[in-house]
Amino acid sequence: MRRKLVAGNWKMNGSAESIRGLLEGIKAGAAEVAAVELAVFPPFVYLELVEQQLSGTAIAWGTQNLSEHASGAYTGEVAGPMLQDFHCAYVIVGHSERRTLYGESDEMVARKFAAARKVGVKPILCVGETLEERDQGVTESVVERQLKAVLDLEGIEAFNDAVIAYEPVWAIGTGRTATPQQAQDVHAFIRAKLAEQNPTVAAETRILYGGSMKAANSGELMAMADIDGGLIGGASLDAKDFLAIARSGC
Repeated sequence: MRRKLVAGNWKMNGSAESIRGLLEGIKAGAAEVAAVELAVFPPFVYLELVEQQLSGTAIAWGTQNLSEHASGAYTGEVAGPMLQDFHCAYVIVGHSERRTLYGESDEMVARKFAAARKVGVKPILCVGETLEERDQGVTESVVERQLKAVLDLEGIEAFNDAVIAYEPVWAIGTGRTATPQQAQDVHAFIRAKLAEQNPTVAAETRILYGGSMKAANSGELMAMADIDGGLIGGASLDAKDFLAIARSGC
């Protein structure tokens, strides 16, 4: 039985004061949703604060990105070993905003996936199609290509220590949301592609939905057979909304 995971991607939002308040709210309600794993992903500069606030709780934390390199002259980057210093459980790799705004290729995302695993931090691999790609009917080929880059580099067993998040890019921050069945169809496709190489790994890999999941639609989405939680954007900045989504997975 795959345990649901609700992960809050705060993106480039927050201040020390607002983060303290947000975490206090999440901690206050976490016991009510103990059946679901919770994780938060702050901007790098707030990692120490988040670690201080969440140490000793069941809530995990991680980062929104990492470098493919372990060290070196890469100004502005953050390496995997640095994440170890803050006891990060997870790191997001290949988020659609990293791919589209910063030009990260499938191959670079695969190298970041490998870099995370090398230091014992579980990558959350984001895959998904743009509106143009969906309209062209190439959703499955796009997702397969993104998965293949990681499988070719790391192998199917790597997903024993990883999570996948399906992000329909056209449903992020646009007010549009994939229907539960549309989301389920792609989640099932992802699991089937993994199963071609190892059915056991496929059955145990958690696949999150990352397309503007909110309290209003989380129940229907998480009721789907292959949707194992959510990678939450805007709604994760409000403790009540974040916990309401988690409650849908209990």
